[in-house]
Amino acid sequence: MSALDFLVELGTEELPPKALNTLAEAFLAGIDKGLQAAGLNYESKTVYAAPRRLAVLITALATQQPDRSINLDGPPRQAAFDAEGNPTQAALGFAKKCGVELSEIDQSGPKLRYSQSIAGKATASLLPTIVEDSLNDLPIPKRMRWGARKEEFVRPTQWLVMLLGDQVIDCTILAQKAGRDSRGHRFHHPENVRIGSPSSYLADLRAAYVLADANERREIISKRTEELATRQEGTAIVPPALLDEVTALVEWPVPLVCSFEERFLDVPQEALITTMQDNQKYFCLLDADGKLLPRFITVANIESKDPQQIIAGNEKVVRPRLTDAEFFFKQDKKQKLEDFNLRLQNVVFQEKLGSVYDKAERVSRLAAYIAARIGGNASWAARAGLLSKCDLSTEMVGEFPEMQGVAGYYYALNDGEPEDVALALNEQYMPRGAGAELPTTLTGAAVAIADKLDTLVGIFGVGMLPTGSKDPYALRRAALGVLRILIDKKLDLDLTDAVAFAVNSFGSKVKAAGLADSVLEFIFDRLRARYEDEGVDVATYLSVRALKPGSALDFDQRVQAVEAFRKLPEAAALAAVNKRVSNLLSKLEGSMPTTVEAKYFDNAAEFSLYSAIQQADQAVQPMAATRQYSESLARLAALREPVDAFFEAVMVNAEDAKVRANRYALLARLRGLFLGVADISLLG
Repeated sequence: MSALDFLVELGTEELPPKALNTLAEAFLAGIDKGLQAAGLNYESKTVYAAPRRLAVLITALATQQPDRSINLDGPPRQAAFDAEGNPTQAALGFAKKCGVELSEIDQSGPKLRYSQSIAGKATASLLPTIVEDSLNDLPIPKRMRWGARKEEFVRPTQWLVMLLGDQVIDCTILAQKAGRDSRGHRFHHPENVRIGSPSSYLADLRAAYVLADANERREIISKRTEELATRQEGTAIVPPALLDEVTALVEWPVPLVCSFEERFLDVPQEALITTMQDNQKYFCLLDADGKLLPRFITVANIESKDPQQIIAGNEKVVRPRLTDAEFFFKQDKKQKLEDFNLRLQNVVFQEKLGSVYDKAERVSRLAAYIAARIGGNASWAARAGLLSKCDLSTEMVGEFPEMQGVAGYYYALNDGEPEDVALALNEQYMPRGAGAELPTTLTGAAVAIADKLDTLVGIFGVGMLPTGSKDPYALRRAALGVLRILIDKKLDLDLTDAVAFAVNSFGSKVKAAGLADSVLEFIFDRLRARYEDEGVDVATYLSVRALKPGSALDFDQRVQAVEAFRKLPEAAALAAVNKRVSNLLSKLEGSMPTTVEAKYFDNAAEFSLYSAIQQADQAVQPMAATRQYSESLARLAALREPVDAFFEAVMVNAEDAKVRANRYALLARLRGLFLGVADISLLG
């Protein structure tokens, strides 16, 4: 079967840069889906995307659809005809479904059957529908019309290229009649560009100053930006999302170095970087110490004979933005950071929980409580908590919301606050996402935990629990943040006590009954997903969860110990024994016997197990005190032999009540040893 290359290019006004990659990939996926549904084979597929075009190249596409046969089974013969041999509604309905007369249906078998051979169509006749369907299915939230046309697309369309081999496919899509003429660069080559064949597409456009391959443009921008930054003795900040956006803004990328006045460096560099990246799409430069250089890189869409004019234009454009940041910074510094708290008294945190200032006061008290228990400075934590929300009412954060916390850090330093207090104002928001940076100071950790626990307790306390699709206060992220800080920084905080403290701080604003338990359950439930992501078996998590440790660090240490224990050869047998013992003890009527008396032993296996339990108890007690859980379980693994021997030789439910009670007490001692770490019975 013969094959030809196929090219489709839809030309438009400038496409949304942040959506360009998504549109391109969806366009390719839609065409691929259509080709597969039609049974058309090909060798490879490639998508190209630039500001004014979406294109797909399919190599070695079959020029003819293969013949197909359709076989449809209908109702059984006895259901298709009545006793007189007349067709029933079932038979007539099947014929109608097949689009034929009943006489054309095969009635010789046990069921009615319709078979049809369908000749394959020419690929050229199928491609217009495939392309149109793909364009209609693009993920475009809001489509637009232009002029008096009824067609809708993300941007007005301007031209359409559709070639199968050297031939143009005759069709009209989105008001554009297909041809072989594309368009070159708006300024370097505004004339039409004749596409000779699908395989010459990139070269034909390159001659017209258009790099249609987004990957090529991205590589040029990335490499050239790095070279220019090195010449400036700096390093460029190139966030992947910004690089993609800039790539989607230019057809012929030309990176250039620009500069701004050094006086602006007195402004927090985070604000300068934010405005240059978000508003101007510039790549900022840092020196070897991570400090902002008074230079940046812009990516022009033109190869100018006088690039200095482009540089001067960008420097002129950025100056007002930097001046705004400078103005806000100077205005904010005219008063103490703490004074901004007054404004927060009129800002509602949550209607039933009071103002943002009320929250800051609660966070202050809770942070001091936490800091005292994790080895931090309680007075610093209290101070940081009180100042924690002040910068939300500053001019800087009002203009640059991304500066919350960062602005507070600079203003606190300006006021002479301790370094740890200033850092905590930014670290309170950490971690800002999965795998993101954690607080570096104990003061920051205390405030971060306090802020998150206060939100969890408060929102739970007014009944606004997150649902499967809604979590407006980001409670899941808050819980995960608390756990990450405590576990990854190895901070031993009893969350049971901390949550109880937080509940008391709200007073009558929340429904306290059962609130602490609900919050703790929600927090520790987040650990399940964390461990699953790490490859920890859910049974391990549940074995520790059954004991309800109050410390996240303690919880994690137990989980790691159980995971190590499960790799021991004795683990499976001891888990089964624990399960058996748990079942036996759960069926015991009356109070649990607690005292083991050797005088009631009548079997050597009982003496052996009792002796082994006593020795193990003495060995693991100091381990438990220092949370050496792995060592403890490894030591308890040695109980397997005396335990096995006991169950082989001893009937637990002896007829003598005192002997039976003694054996139950012995098994309770055995189970208690393991429960010092986890409920091993849940591993079986």
